[in-house]
Amino acid sequence: MNDINKELAIIAQQIRALSQNGLTYSLSEYDTDRYHELISLSDQLASLATGTEIPVIQQCYEPRKEYVTPKTDIRAVVFNEKNEILLVREKADGLWSLPGGWADVGYTPKEIAVKEVWEETGLKVEAQRLLAVMDHRRHPHPVIPWYVYKYFILCRIIEGSFNEAFDILDKGFFPVDDLPPLSLERVLPEQIRQMYDYYIYPSTEVWCD
Repeated sequence: MNDINKELAIIAQQIRALSQNGLTYSLSEYDTDRYHELISLSDQLASLATGTEIPVIQQCYEPRKEYVTPKTDIRAVVFNEKNEILLVREKADGLWSLPGGWADVGYTPKEIAVKEVWEETGLKVEAQRLLAVMDHRRHPHPVIPWYVYKYFILCRIIEGSFNEAFDILDKGFFPVDDLPPLSLERVLPEQIRQMYDYYIYPSTEVWCD
């Protein structure tokens, strides 16, 4: 497969992922029909890019027995010149967390971290290095229905200023010893303090559960 076809295959995967997410949250019959049309177009594009017949591609996404893997939660760790950490207040629960969320198809972990900071705060950042990979269940988070790996990625502010985001109530920088009420499903105070230590001491080995 040449480079152009590889890119087309990735685009097809992204279109299907966005469409399936849209079907999950759609409240409109009109929108549902459009998402199904996009899935069909995605399958056609994937077929052209890979030479695989459309029914075979469709079977890859139908419910079937397969090896279940963890979900991936990407969190951006961003400090300002005062060594304060960037937090956002989520509409979902009204509590604060590191910018981030579930990984999207077609993006690397670093790209996800950069994208989430931009979308949730309006700040442009550069992803620098991985600080930690944590197994959600091995830390005192509330119990959730999914098995999750959490990636913490250090980012550096390049430019920008705070803007509005549809799923974010507020954002700001906070001292690590004076944090607002946190969304404990997403991040723990001890994790933020650990990320601060990793930021201050860059030679510290990456944490991996």
